[in-house]
Amino acid sequence: MTDALITEPDQKEGLSVLYARALATRAGFLASVPEPDRDSVDLRIQAGGPRRPALDLQLKATVGFGEPQAGVLSFRLPIKNYNDLRIFTQTPRLLVVLDLPPYESQWMTVTAEELVLRRRAYWLSLQGRDEVPGQQSVTVRIPEHNVFDVEALQVLIEQSRNGEI
Repeated sequence: MTDALITEPDQKEGLSVLYARALATRAGFLASVPEPDRDSVDLRIQAGGPRRPALDLQLKATVGFGEPQAGVLSFRLPIKNYNDLRIFTQTPRLLVVLDLPPYESQWMTVTAEELVLRRRAYWLSLQGRDEVPGQQSVTVRIPEHNVFDVEALQVLIEQSRNGEI
């Protein structure tokens, strides 16, 4: 038995950061962690070229998405994160939620041939959403086609470059 120093939520957070960093690396972008996290930004992804576009990400992970309902995945988001993500900012902010398998033993495996992080993440922009007074959390609905992968990240960076998000 090992004496683990981090909790299950800490592991989920670490895997969500790992996932986003891996995509940024594969796309050729920089990824950095703002410290301390006081503004619901867990990771910033930056690209080169004109205007040096960037995205600020609030990263979450869950084992509770379940099956999509009418093409939508539901996620409970703390109201502080919701409010921080819905304001208008110069650098676009996105919620990225990593969908993990139900059992910790399935989250990640390592073999001589592969490092496998199971499932995938989904993204959502909350910019301009209405205030939700008196709530501790809010359910956000993420379209299941909003898969956060290398191609989506490249498109989102271009949209940031062009002021489209």
